[in-house]
Amino acid sequence: MKTFVLSALVSTAAAFPWVVNEPGVDASLFKEARAQYRRQQAGTGDGGAATCPFNANHVPAAPVKAPYLYNNAKDGKQGNQKGGYQVPATGDTAHQFVAPGSGDIRGPCPGLNAAANHNFLAHDGIVTYNELVDAQQNVYNVGYDLANLLATLGLTLADGDPVTQKLSIGCDATTRTSVNPALTGSEPGLDGHNKFEADSSLTRNDFFTHGGDNFRFNGTLFGYMTQTTGGNYNREGLSKYRMQRWQQSQAENPNFYFGPFALLLYGAASFLYELMPSGTHGYAPDLATISSFFGAKKNADGSWGFTAEKIPDNWTNRVAPYTNQLVTQEILAMYLENPVQFGGNTGPGTFNAISFNSIQNGKISSSISAKDTACLLYQLATERVPSSLNGFVTPTVQALSLVATKLGPALANLGCPQPLT
Repeated sequence: MKTFVLSALVSTAAAFPWVVNEPGVDASLFKEARAQYRRQQAGTGDGGAATCPFNANHVPAAPVKAPYLYNNAKDGKQGNQKGGYQVPATGDTAHQFVAPGSGDIRGPCPGLNAAANHNFLAHDGIVTYNELVDAQQNVYNVGYDLANLLATLGLTLADGDPVTQKLSIGCDATTRTSVNPALTGSEPGLDGHNKFEADSSLTRNDFFTHGGDNFRFNGTLFGYMTQTTGGNYNREGLSKYRMQRWQQSQAENPNFYFGPFALLLYGAASFLYELMPSGTHGYAPDLATISSFFGAKKNADGSWGFTAEKIPDNWTNRVAPYTNQLVTQEILAMYLENPVQFGGNTGPGTFNAISFNSIQNGKISSSISAKDTACLLYQLATERVPSSLNGFVTPTVQALSLVATKLGPALANLGCPQPLT
């Protein structure tokens, strides 16, 4: 009888991992089950260290230099913050498209994949903080404040290394990113679940419904997104599609979790109409442009297949920098057009809402200010943030030190609480 009960409890823990932390439950019984069903790869399986591509000849990103200076962003410092130029420039052979090889890492972010395919980031996908800050400015004319925030969140949330300031843009490359793997443990990179990557992604599968494959392009989802938006990937269409993906994941994924980090999904969705459109197409977020950045290739039967992500030919970037203030406004506007609940599934037909700072009872109030939303984004890197219904991401001392160094002035200007190190 004891064996039967234990078997039943372990199967429950497998389906709903957070049940092991319920009052009166002996979590030690489920140690093995918890290890198997962690919300983030533990260095094995699809996206784990064993299958992560390895390139023994790491080459850093190709630096920008005269006469092709772009925004002249170098060494993680602020560039000119003036866009409207062609990327890559005609004659700039260092940044022409090169498809990834078998030893190159690519992950769930099309914009970063495209930048790596053009050598604005290291082509093997092992990137540095400075490379991330520089590439965002030089390619997409992301404002220096937002470029710093996203690079910092990448290192502190997505299990890059705040000491070496290295990050995998995809799978677990701990041996190449960590200051000391024995001390840091696994550093899963951007594929790490429920951090930068989360359930209900625009074109990636949910981690638990597809055996850990939360990073490969899904042509069916791209087709759904194109159908919902009508091939015009603006805020209104993407807000509706974000709601549809929430509904789909919540219905199909028994481990569905939509936590505070999911705010980043709205920011990433805004990139389709704020960062990817080209001046040569009137800055329209059209199908030709978006499909190139996503690596979407239409098949003869009308379905969508995958090819390597590429900056479109004759592409010119946005004129004004995309700043923290602007992305915050878009996150709020997109979310509030079709608001959904923050929380997760806890059983068949059961969804539990969460509360975290400005998120109360699973919702963001329509009265929230842009400043409060911006502070909430910073707090993702500086506070204990729920990463599932039974666990928290707690920033390390090294992570808090990185935040204080890189984001301290921005935190002070906004009046946000500053991290103690």
